[in-house]
Amino acid sequence: MTYLDENTASIGWSPAASDRILLAGDENSLPTIRTILATLPAKSRGQVFIEVESTGDIEELVAPGRFAVCWLARDRAQSLRRSVDAWLSEMLPVSAFDDHSVYAWIAHEGAARTLTSN
Repeated sequence: MTYLDENTASIGWSPAASDRILLAGDENSLPTIRTILATLPAKSRGQVFIEVESTGDIEELVAPGRFAVCWLARDRAQSLRRSVDAWLSEMLPVSAFDDHSVYAWIAHEGAARTLTSN
């Protein structure tokens, strides 16, 4: 599946068997994130991070029930990069017994891809 993004030509989308889905971007990537969320199965789970200028820019965002949506305000020194890094460090623990995976699309950082704990 491919989604068009107004800032890049398109993004490939194939989450396969990942444990969770991560979507992250700023207000400019919101249309693409909305489209992806609208087409996910109800059983999908994951995290959405949206960085906006201020809390006044927060909008309603519909997501599957097992998704958490976190709005980050630049005027409060909240950072998309720090938030994504912290979330990934929690979701991709290094384990001798299990492999963990997250299918991630982070705006302006290339194609969607699977990240693993290995």
